[in-house]
Amino acid sequence: MKEQWERKRAIIAALNTGGFVSGELLANQAGISRAAIGKHIASLEEYGIEVFSVKGKGYKLASKISLIDESRLKNEINHRCFYFDEIPSTNAFFLKNVEDLNSGDICVAEYQSAGRGRRGRSWVSPYGCHLYCSMYWNLSQGMAKAAGLSLVVACSLVKVLESFGIEGVGVKWPNDIYLNDKKLAGVLIEMSGQADGHCHLVIGIGINISMSKGQGEKIDQPWSDLSDLTVGLSKTDLMIALQKQLFVDLTEFELAGMKPFLLRWQDVDIFYGKEVKLLMGENQVFGVCRGIDETGAILLESGGRVEAFVGGEITLRSAT
Repeated sequence: MKEQWERKRAIIAALNTGGFVSGELLANQAGISRAAIGKHIASLEEYGIEVFSVKGKGYKLASKISLIDESRLKNEINHRCFYFDEIPSTNAFFLKNVEDLNSGDICVAEYQSAGRGRRGRSWVSPYGCHLYCSMYWNLSQGMAKAAGLSLVVACSLVKVLESFGIEGVGVKWPNDIYLNDKKLAGVLIEMSGQADGHCHLVIGIGINISMSKGQGEKIDQPWSDLSDLTVGLSKTDLMIALQKQLFVDLTEFELAGMKPFLLRWQDVDIFYGKEVKLLMGENQVFGVCRGIDETGAILLESGGRVEAFVGGEITLRSAT
């Protein structure tokens, strides 16, 4: 499997020049037959990579692909880094290995065959096109103190993206990251442990870097990516910055709870001060969004009263 991925990565590197590359040249560079090149190209397409094939010209990527530099990642992060070309789910991998992990360890993959979002939704994970990662954290106070954690992670994501000069980024309660009113990234936190004892947290993050047209059609909501905003963005740089920011913010959260993050959330909340509605099963609640409280609950003002709402089955929408 490792040799197969080494060849696939070599083919991707050759095609990343931006133009057409002949099958003969690819075969000569890889030291394999043109028929074998054709099989590798077909395999890449099965992993969600769009490749144009034109007779007489050769092959061309629909869009350039940024892969993680494993060596740099492991050298520049002071925690363990697990890196895979292919894995069912970075979260699932960490959940199986929590007893061997330390806070700040990360798992990164170029492709997830069973990527997941909130409420069991699938997360489209084509090879190399986006950033898929998980970070482990041992919360000493237990599950009861984890309330609001996903909002902290969202704040970390926004801070990192803004540090790369990306404008128009905001958060939507409880933990989605939006770019120009379309979903850019998501967070899925899973945990095991005790309510008042040590708690294992696995923080899964997916960020859309370069979505192809074909993959975008599989998503059932408006989406955005970074392809038009970050010429030459290094996915490795982004991952390093994200791990370091998460470590700082989660350390602060463990010491002080949500309080230090209330204003940070308010500053980037795309619905703050706007008319919204909460969907709770068959019920709807309307009001003006007033941010969040120290438990991570969303605050709605209606009829001169501010009420807090929290729960895994609540959906936030604009009222207009």
